[in-house]
Order: sequence, then C-alpha cells, then structure tokens
Amino acid sequence: MVEFIKNAMEWVLKKEQEAADECHIDIHDVEKQIAYMEAKRDKLQKDVAEMEHILNRLHTIKAHALKCQTK
Repeated sequence: MVEFIKNAMEWVLKKEQEAADECHIDIHDVEKQIAYMEAKRDKLQKDVAEMEHILNRLHTIKAHALKCQTK
C-alpha cells in the first residue's frame, strides 16, 4: 500500500512538473502545497524528537534494570 501511494504521488508530481514546464500551473496552488508539506515536515520532526526522548529514557531504564541483574 505504501509503495502504491509513493508511486501515485510521484505520478502526480510528474504531471505537475509537466504542467509547470508548459506554463499551465497556478503558482499559488504550488505555494499552498509547499506550505502544507513544510507544516507536515515540521510536525514529523517534532514527533521524531519526542520518540528520541522516549527511546533515550527507555535505554536509561534498561541500563538501570541490567544493574539489578548483575547484583
């Protein structure tokens, strides 16, 4: 399913590129798409940062738990 979505998105981007090459695209639509994707990227980066924080905490907990096993 993910591969299908990637292929569909690539097809859409190819068609938009062709329309832009032929001067048949509204620049405002592209600017809206860019803003939308930048907002999504920023949210994903925040989510990744939160996941990294959780993983770091879990690694710390694991390290403390391993100390208990060696006693």
